[in-house]
Amino acid sequence: MQKDLIFDLGMHDGSDTDFYLRKGFRVVAVEADTELIKAAKLRFASAISEKRLTLVNKAVAEACGTVKFYRSKNTLWSTVSARNSALSARKGAPTVELEVEATTSTELLREFGVPYYMKIDIEGLDLTALAGLASIDERPRFVSIESARRDLQDIRAELEAFVAVGYDRFKVVAQHKVHLQKEPNPPREGIAGGIPVPESSGLFGEDLPGRWLTQQEAVDAYRRPLLNHYLTGNSSLIKNRWLRAALKRLGFRAGWYDTHGKFADRSRAQARV
Repeated sequence: MQKDLIFDLGMHDGSDTDFYLRKGFRVVAVEADTELIKAAKLRFASAISEKRLTLVNKAVAEACGTVKFYRSKNTLWSTVSARNSALSARKGAPTVELEVEATTSTELLREFGVPYYMKIDIEGLDLTALAGLASIDERPRFVSIESARRDLQDIRAELEAFVAVGYDRFKVVAQHKVHLQKEPNPPREGIAGGIPVPESSGLFGEDLPGRWLTQQEAVDAYRRPLLNHYLTGNSSLIKNRWLRAALKRLGFRAGWYDTHGKFADRSRAQARV
């Protein structure tokens, strides 16, 4: 494991990459959208020339080769998942179908080495990228994915996917509140990076607030976000928009959530044997 390296799988506009660079880490940033890569080459020209940043213009998928990439009008929702593409269209952001090069998380790890932290946010294929860790001997110390948040069954499946590749402690992080996060002083991860951008992945590792949760505690931590999603989210069970607005004012506001996993300590792993 390379303690100064972070993988940013799903770079998008570079908000997370910028934060990781400011914290003193080297970054491998992977993004399928060529237009976003072009913008990143201009924005991060210095970091690229200093070899602190490597850009990979590929989609992370189940296999190497080429895949269909659905570029959404709202680039946050661009995806290689046909299901997610249809959801983007229903939310008023139609997609354009393109063919792009694809890689896998396993191939990235073999090419660039095992990072200290791997952020995964690739709109529908997060668990595929997470499962790729099973093909290597070492693991990143920390990994995060964007949770689908459809129901508790999905949450349990996501956590089981973490456990299957060796992660046994978790934190549930509201992406829509990351700009309210405060880095420890001094930070435990890297150097001071400042305030994360709203709806980015934000802090990671031991800089995250709160204690690490067990698998069941993490399931329980998602109960209120799921309730908020059912009441006021994009697939709300309540069709009356005035009632949804009233519920939002009362604090039942749906948002985006990441699940962060911490690799199992050897002492805990041995205790389970």
